[in-house]
Amino acid sequence: MADEEELVRTARESLAAGDSAVAELLCRRVLERNPAHAGALSLTAFLQLSQARYGEALPLVEQLCRIQPHERAHWVNLGNTYRGIGAHDDALKAFAHALELGERSAGLYYNLGLTHIARGDFEAGRAVLAQALQLQPDDVETRYRYVICCYKGVRYDLALAALEGWTPSADAPAEIVAGVGQMLLNMGEYERAQAAIEHAERGAEADPATLLILTQVLERTNRLEQAEGVRDRLAASSSAVRLGAEFQRVCAKLAQRRGRHELAVELYRQAEVEYREPHERHYILYPIAESLHALGRHDEAIATLIQAHRSHADFIRRSKPLAALRGTPTMEVTQFHCEPGDVARWDHAGAPDAAHSPVFIVAFPRSGTTLLELVLDCHPLLRSMDEQPFIQNALEEIQALGVLYPEELARLDSEQLARIRTNYWQRVARKVTLEPGQRLVDKNPLNILRLPVIRRVFPQARILLAIRHPCDVILSCYRQHFQAPDFSMLCADMPSLFIGYRKTFDFWYEHVAMLRPSVLEVRYESLVGEFEAQVRRIAAYLELPWDPAMLSPAHRAHEKRYISTPSYSQVVQPVNSGAVGRWQAYRRYLEPGLPVLQPYLQRWGYEA
Repeated sequence: MADEEELVRTARESLAAGDSAVAELLCRRVLERNPAHAGALSLTAFLQLSQARYGEALPLVEQLCRIQPHERAHWVNLGNTYRGIGAHDDALKAFAHALELGERSAGLYYNLGLTHIARGDFEAGRAVLAQALQLQPDDVETRYRYVICCYKGVRYDLALAALEGWTPSADAPAEIVAGVGQMLLNMGEYERAQAAIEHAERGAEADPATLLILTQVLERTNRLEQAEGVRDRLAASSSAVRLGAEFQRVCAKLAQRRGRHELAVELYRQAEVEYREPHERHYILYPIAESLHALGRHDEAIATLIQAHRSHADFIRRSKPLAALRGTPTMEVTQFHCEPGDVARWDHAGAPDAAHSPVFIVAFPRSGTTLLELVLDCHPLLRSMDEQPFIQNALEEIQALGVLYPEELARLDSEQLARIRTNYWQRVARKVTLEPGQRLVDKNPLNILRLPVIRRVFPQARILLAIRHPCDVILSCYRQHFQAPDFSMLCADMPSLFIGYRKTFDFWYEHVAMLRPSVLEVRYESLVGEFEAQVRRIAAYLELPWDPAMLSPAHRAHEKRYISTPSYSQVVQPVNSGAVGRWQAYRRYLEPGLPVLQPYLQRWGYEA
């Protein structure tokens, strides 16, 4: 017995000296004599877990739990071991038992959060990682994983709050700093993202995971040559093999951006084998469908999109269970209408004129609003911002006052409206700085469903309604990998899209007739086909002095670096009509919905 204890003591000394092989050898000698020796089991399991040898560690940790069932650390280690071999449900049970025994450490909550992340349950992951973060607020990895859960669950407010005032320490892992930068970029915080990415890049020479993120960021900000240069450095490194499918995805995306779609499909298919879980496969399937479309393999593209939407729905069930329970959106907002008698009593005293109001761009998504926004952003007297929910915030403030929306908007007095406007401009100021004389461009397509708010808060505002052939719009929506869960579910099948589109414009035109806003309809096909004439028409409507810079939206897109919408790779190209009439190749999939769309095909003069 004393000899066994001496061997375990010597093993610990060997481990402390950095010789893990000798430490494990000594422990195994003890276990040959006494398979139930807790000290030797614990140290051997620790060595194996630290080297990610989860399969070898599992029987040892299970035995420890049997020998010392009340030792909380054993159950935490068992949970980590199960997580390591991919047995996530068993891991949750082990962590739950540790909690029952009274374990409340940051390490437990952190590893429980990682398990939920691996399962795709980002809501649960966020909840337990918040507890870990309370216990260790300075731990950069815990904060990073928490922000991932917020981001994946589309809780950008919580993600940004967690990063407020955060700056990376000198010893912060470059991969984590780069990952934070990537998420900041995706949430529209370009300047903060750039600072984080530059910080990571300075220490990224030997870190392939960081270089991979940098490649993704460079592609996302349309710096393709730089992205390809970093990719080539990665490809030449033997350590790039460890990146597996993620490196394949990046190479496929760059091939796609260069129009090499056969290669892109091949590379995505190679990466697909590592996306075994149903809720993960949409990350590969949407881009495969994009290249199949470009190759003219339209039936294959649709078949792939059907699979992508199924996978995406499974992801939403895990990451946003409440959204999944709500099911396909019913566009309930379109069931509520302004009352003519109430509208007649609206008092606009104190409201700003058009020159001191935002310019709103609204539409059904995928109608060309990003191009339109960039055209306006070229003018020195206009300034745009990424899509923001600020009009929705105003709607929520109205409802918080006890005003029934939209039937009772006349109840809002001038003081309440002034406060709502002030709050709106304060939110804007956190996103963009308006120079004297500049007007804001507020582009959020789905503000088309918030016309009563716009008209009540900014009654003199000018509104641009982007219109595109309904079938092209619906096809484009069906092909997109949208992040917002509710809109993703609306786009999951074409019949839902047809109905959602029809309800949106029924609501819009009913309220345009009643509220009589100042609206200019901009048809996408006319904009790309008669570009200068249409841009001059828009400038005249907004009472802007003509500026030829408005004819260079692609140049402006390059200057902005980051475009938050799926059109980021298209708007850096010269204006062209390549996206007009794409739906014709998919006519047989769209024909069942044509009767639903007929009123608007007829209204706008589109052929079916």
